[in-house]
Amino acid sequence: MLLETPIPNILHRGKVRDTYDLGGGHLLMVATDRISAFDVVLPTGITDKGLVLSRISAFWFDRTKDIVPNHLICLADAPEAAKYIEGSSIAGAITPEIARQAMVVKRAERIDVECVVRGYIAGSAWAEYRRQGTVSGMDVGGGMLEGQAFPEPLFTPTTKAEEGHDENMSHQEVVDMVGSDMADRLEETSKAVFKAAHDYARERGIVLADTKMEFGIIDGELTLIDELLTPDSSRFWDAKGYVPGKSQPNYDKQFVRDWLDGEGWDREPPAPEIPSDVVAKTSERYREAYYKLTGNRL
Repeated sequence: MLLETPIPNILHRGKVRDTYDLGGGHLLMVATDRISAFDVVLPTGITDKGLVLSRISAFWFDRTKDIVPNHLICLADAPEAAKYIEGSSIAGAITPEIARQAMVVKRAERIDVECVVRGYIAGSAWAEYRRQGTVSGMDVGGGMLEGQAFPEPLFTPTTKAEEGHDENMSHQEVVDMVGSDMADRLEETSKAVFKAAHDYARERGIVLADTKMEFGIIDGELTLIDELLTPDSSRFWDAKGYVPGKSQPNYDKQFVRDWLDGEGWDREPPAPEIPSDVVAKTSERYREAYYKLTGNRL
């Protein structure tokens, strides 16, 4: 299990990903087996989680490249990765075990907005709706059930917090940060990616309930970066068991969130250790999501 990447000169350590500079405008982005919940990194990792995240991101980047460009060059264990890795200052430290859960990507100027699209009411949106009757401050009407689909997907952006909790952003706050034209493009592009992925996933027996995306600018172009449509960044529900009005059977990290809530954790660090059976069941869910969506086993 890879919790800490043993490579020198880290450029950025995120909640899950470790990023390194390969030079020439290219980065190595390693998806570790760390897992976060409620914006806190947990002390226990999930077996093969980083492998699933990298592979499923690559799958979706390829499927959505006609909608919007993305930063992926190749998976780090692909033959073409050698020309980007060899000659870099960290080449000798990249083992096959690390390469299998890493991507070679283009360096981008990141836009500090988490672009969240919600097709169904769940998670923090459901909690807000029960308290206030709104989702991200928007009136969505009365009488909704947990897990019910919105008439149209909602764009509910948040801040991108390095530490602590992401906060909801109004449309005006996004405009103030990036300008009116870019704010509109972020919303339109996020919704287009969500719709394409939702329709594809539904054919494969999965309901894509919501997801979050990140964008940057590469050579003046709006570009998808980081991860895309993974069990970390999305809610994937089993279409066969989907019934509004309850918590849905899932292929994502909701299993871990539910276990943490059952333990009475206050969602502030430090988080409790995850027991081995919860780790194993979560790993199985991640692998099953990959199989259902791609048709391939890992």
